[in-house]
Amino acid sequence: MVFGGGDDGKAAAGPTPADSVAASDGLADPEGPLVPGWKTVVNPTRGIAFDVPAEWAPKPTGWVSYVADDSDPDEKPIVGFSAPAILKEKWCLSDDDHNGTQEETALASVGSRGEREARNAEEAARENARLWVYGSYAQPHEDKVTTGPAEPFTTRSGLTGSVATATSSGLEAKGRCDFDGRATAFAFKDGKGQLVSWTFVGVRGVADEVPDQTVRKILSTVRLVEATG
Repeated sequence: MVFGGGDDGKAAAGPTPADSVAASDGLADPEGPLVPGWKTVVNPTRGIAFDVPAEWAPKPTGWVSYVADDSDPDEKPIVGFSAPAILKEKWCLSDDDHNGTQEETALASVGSRGEREARNAEEAARENARLWVYGSYAQPHEDKVTTGPAEPFTTRSGLTGSVATATSSGLEAKGRCDFDGRATAFAFKDGKGQLVSWTFVGVRGVADEVPDQTVRKILSTVRLVEATG
């Protein structure tokens, strides 16, 4: 996944013009992290908080990450999330199109979003995970993406919803930073009863891949906080 870019339909990221804020805004939970030594990330617009390990880097609350279709010149997002935290933002650098600009591929990221188009939590979790893997790693090969069933999940705070994981495999690496990927999405209802989601997306099949145990530990800290948006 490429952050800070957007060329070739890969993931792009940056603060939205109207929502740009200082990096410290919205990143502190008054109650502190549920896991000692971790950092708390808050999406104040959605009223969602979760914790990440100390080496992860939370972005400003106005920061948006998304992926677009390679064939779309307008780069309309097919899926995205906001107020994310990123692990090793410059994990892989490449200039596959030889235009003199290095594209940055992060090892992993997590964020949250609204799910206005989904009919239920099960659908939201599976489609969210599938789209992140397809958009970030598998394009244009939809058949290389496998999406597992949605299963019930309850976080440490008692928040209930559905979780699903999608993976890609068997992809031909055309560039230096082309890898298989995986995404885990948790869909649930926020304090207003609206469907929202939290998603992990990261590189798969490499030595420093984020273990599923860590992903589930982050997921277990997802909780509702007071929304300001």
